[in-house]
Amino acid sequence: MAAKISKKVSLEYHAQGRPGKIEVIPTKPSNSQRDLSIAYSPGVADPCLEIARDKENVYKYTAKGNLVAVISNGTAVLGLGDIGAEASKPVMEGKGVLFKIFADIDVFDIEIDEKDPAKFVEHVKAISPTFGGINLEDIKAPESFYIEERLKAELDIPVMHDDQHGTAIIASAALLNAVEFVDKKLGEIKVVFNGAGASASATAKLFMSLGVKPENLLMADSKGILTKRRKDLKEEKAYFARETDRDTLEEALVDADVFVGLSVGGILSQDMVRSMAKNPVVFALANPNPEIQYHEAKQARKDIIIATGRSDHPNQVNNVLGFPFIFRGALDVRAKSINEEMKIAAARAIADLAKEPVPEIVNLAYNESNLQFGADYIIPKPFDPRLITKVAKAVAKAAMDSGVAQEPIKDWDAYREQLLSRLGRDDKFIRLAQEKASKNPQRVVLAEGDDLKTLKAAQIVVDEGLARPILLGKRDKIAELINENGLEDIAHLPVIDPRESGPKSEAYAKLLYEKRQRKGITMYEARKYMRDRNYYGVAMTELGDADAFISGTTKRYKEVIKPIFKIMGASEGVSRIAGMYIMLTKRGPMFFADTTVIKNPNVEDIVQITKLLAEAIRRINMQPRIALLGYSNFGSTGNDEVSTTMSKATEILHKEDPDLIVDGELQANFALDQELLKENFPFSTLVGKKVNGFVFPDLASGNIAYKMLQSFEAAEALGPMLLGVNRSAHILQMGASVREIVNMITLACIDAQTRKPNLKR
Repeated sequence: MAAKISKKVSLEYHAQGRPGKIEVIPTKPSNSQRDLSIAYSPGVADPCLEIARDKENVYKYTAKGNLVAVISNGTAVLGLGDIGAEASKPVMEGKGVLFKIFADIDVFDIEIDEKDPAKFVEHVKAISPTFGGINLEDIKAPESFYIEERLKAELDIPVMHDDQHGTAIIASAALLNAVEFVDKKLGEIKVVFNGAGASASATAKLFMSLGVKPENLLMADSKGILTKRRKDLKEEKAYFARETDRDTLEEALVDADVFVGLSVGGILSQDMVRSMAKNPVVFALANPNPEIQYHEAKQARKDIIIATGRSDHPNQVNNVLGFPFIFRGALDVRAKSINEEMKIAAARAIADLAKEPVPEIVNLAYNESNLQFGADYIIPKPFDPRLITKVAKAVAKAAMDSGVAQEPIKDWDAYREQLLSRLGRDDKFIRLAQEKASKNPQRVVLAEGDDLKTLKAAQIVVDEGLARPILLGKRDKIAELINENGLEDIAHLPVIDPRESGPKSEAYAKLLYEKRQRKGITMYEARKYMRDRNYYGVAMTELGDADAFISGTTKRYKEVIKPIFKIMGASEGVSRIAGMYIMLTKRGPMFFADTTVIKNPNVEDIVQITKLLAEAIRRINMQPRIALLGYSNFGSTGNDEVSTTMSKATEILHKEDPDLIVDGELQANFALDQELLKENFPFSTLVGKKVNGFVFPDLASGNIAYKMLQSFEAAEALGPMLLGVNRSAHILQMGASVREIVNMITLACIDAQTRKPNLKR
């Protein structure tokens, strides 16, 4: 289920900074006059002439092979109807974003102000030389049928109307697994569709291609079942007309095995579900309100398998499971079309993936201990990182087998690595983290509750269901900011002003006094400290009145970390607390430590930092592969202090934790370049391992590295996160953006979730 998003928030998102959601970025150097002379005149003449000589060279010298047009005339936009070409542009840009982040496909969105289908086709044909594929979107039926069929027939690049075929492919994958799970056969099941539009038509046809018998498939529109007796049916609907005495949906569902709803919410009753055959399969795919609510269907039949289009229930039929990877596979073999064989291959690949062991990162994201094939898991989750390798490969192979591939793949192992490299900048890290946080929202103390950016972040995490914020600050100021900025959705959040003494203040002061009385703090001073929101918030979290603590966007780092040291302290067995940044890069997430706490670590400190870093990486269900960095490789510059420290720490780590993948000391480029590492140091335990953890020889180098990457926009920095603290407590960068605050709250929630069974006081 989509989170509640206000009109104001949505409009701000689309208008802020550079308007819209996409931009064009050069992929070649363009810094010098020489670069520009090659990119444009006169150097550009050479590839132009090569393409003029042989049109196939356009794929060699231009971006055509990875460029898809998302095209609409705005006649059927989402649930908004015919709102026009210009008004459809935000949707088409959004589709381009999905193509990019899920499959690394570039998109130009094209909005054509033309409702005449024949003229629309001519417009698309005229611009088709630009593109490697065409995704038709939000075009009303029956014109969409005509447009797609003509373009498929007259162009030699992949063309797909996703509204039709995307849903068809995902629903078909769900059908394959649902039927298998209940031990029925496709050739014997009885299927009833409600809805006879483009999506229903494409889904029904694909069901029949998979083995459902035409005589066993009935379809209903708003006037009832499509029967041979009806005289009002146009060609598209007449194709599904059957000889039957059943005229209503209610009659058709008696003893039916499968119901597919692509219509309107609330049309399927519990009695209709009860009338279906044993182990009924219900796909209630109307959005946002399905044909029957999930809980109502479950109440009606205990033996039911149900799928919806919503993310808050099992078995979400979501087109993002398919279209990015279908086009990925089609583009990679230069397919001349997306044919039935490729669609079936995609459906089977998606279905097969649901029967494979689920990676821990997916279990983590959906707060499941062991997702496995069954009634509540008949299709993969949308954020499953394996989709690109499974579906794109299946589609590419089907294109080759069916004779439409113009550039067959010869090395499938190399192709798999190529696909993995396309996973995108954040490797779905934040999206997976938010899924995990939303399954068990934690109580997060926001010490700067009277800061506008903090309040905006609080509204986002409340709307998304990521956390349960507790605001610390001046009550009047918080209320004023909420009213002035339209943040009424968080007006209900608990607000605490630590300057107002209360029973909790005394308990928190006593806690601080007991922990620090031998460090010179009196009870009077402890009470005074508790008027400071950072001390108050840390004490709340330490005593279990909150699950996580966040501060720092308006305060200096030292001011925030002191109460964490004094009240929480280190976890059991940890001698020093360290700091970590998560860097979201094109290579996936990288974990940097120590970046904020220990200035000049000795051997024991490096060992401790590495162990804490490994624990943090494992906590999010990733395998740590850590390089201890320096300015030489394995002592190549002599036995200087840095080299000796890192090499001794490596020896200790290999001895104390032989299963940990760690090595050093290494220069950063060798840690990042596997070919370079293997060629020069084949003995390294990191050879063949994609390094994700980096331990720096001192705080300065770690801090400089993450800030340079962040400034160059080579990575997005999340943090700093504290390692080795007894509770979930983290410090924001001063001046952190709303997005950074939201991300930190998300990560703090996950940290708190994983700590709860092992907390000590």
